[in-house]
Amino acid sequence: MISQRNIFLNNIAQTSKEPLLIEPNFADGVYIYDINDKRYLDLISGIGVSSVGHRHPKVVKAIKEQVDKYMHVMVYGEFIQSPQTQLAKALCALLPSNLDNIFLVGSGSEAIEGAMKLAKKRTGRTGFLSMENCYHGNTQSVMSLMSDEERKMGYGPYDQEVDYLRYNEVEDFNKIDENTAAVILETVMGEAGCKVHSKEYLQKLREVCTKNNTLLILDEVQCGVGRTGKMFAFEHYDVIPDILVLAKGIGGGMPIGVFVSSKEIMESFIENPVLGHITTFGGHPVCSAAAFSTLELLKEENLIEGVEKKEELFRSLIIHPKVFEVSGRGLMLAVRLKNHEEVQQVITYCIEKGIIIDWFLFAPDCLRIAPPLIIDEETITFACRTLNEAFDKIP
Repeated sequence: MISQRNIFLNNIAQTSKEPLLIEPNFADGVYIYDINDKRYLDLISGIGVSSVGHRHPKVVKAIKEQVDKYMHVMVYGEFIQSPQTQLAKALCALLPSNLDNIFLVGSGSEAIEGAMKLAKKRTGRTGFLSMENCYHGNTQSVMSLMSDEERKMGYGPYDQEVDYLRYNEVEDFNKIDENTAAVILETVMGEAGCKVHSKEYLQKLREVCTKNNTLLILDEVQCGVGRTGKMFAFEHYDVIPDILVLAKGIGGGMPIGVFVSSKEIMESFIENPVLGHITTFGGHPVCSAAAFSTLELLKEENLIEGVEKKEELFRSLIIHPKVFEVSGRGLMLAVRLKNHEEVQQVITYCIEKGIIIDWFLFAPDCLRIAPPLIIDEETITFACRTLNEAFDKIP
């Protein structure tokens, strides 16, 4: 009999030459169990997705109840579907008054694509500014926002007019001009190694965008929905975007993307031409029900309130001569080592010991720590003890 492993390697398109090859059989809470019943602590939440843990009972209940009613019935935007309207009401109630209109899609990349289209249509401009070492997704137009030429190699040319800002360099704001449709950046930079902008930087950017009638798009695909210790990362900065992008953690384990703006801006899609942005599976009722349930339980279980204390515990326990820095905010942290070789050694050791950990695309000398928000102090202590053991093994 052909093994699942062989089918995976031969019939599933690969993304790298060295996949982790863990074969899950069951997942629950902060743990994943493989086909041999080995238990792994998921310290990266499936790259920021399982923010309320794997198979949270309330999310599973919402999914099952919706499946018993209906699944896909019509493309997005035509039928009044209660999972979508419930989610819209709950999400908009958490946001500033200018962010009162949501567009539901299937992923973070799709949400960024929609936000880019919306910015162009609203402003009549074609240029974008993004950050050096940013990551907003991997679809064709979205890839143009990346500054890293190696990652874009072989997939160009790109039709977007894009220039780049340097991290916390205010003087680069002079690049914003009459052709800039939007400035787009991650409120906390994920794949760059959890870089946190200064408050002054984001507030000045908001000021300059407003002055130039340029839209500010904040990408909170990774850092939104509680991960930084607030429901939305922009709340740390007293800055409000024109368009907010969410995905990953909002779905409770189901695929969903959302971009949010004002009703006035979002109506740019309605005419000239009609159906200016459409999607078949966006706002899928099962995914929307899961997202609504996720927002509800984040409030009911006070999960966000405990994030800051858990961050402090991680920082207090990850102390080792091999560690140069721990950066990030909340439960979105990067542990910087000497080089990628050391990072890979730690990843290998941790997986052997039953901890799933990973690295960053644009910070290969850093380890990613982004566990489910439900992780408790005892489990954090175990994880940090294992990490320090791994650091001890580095030559």
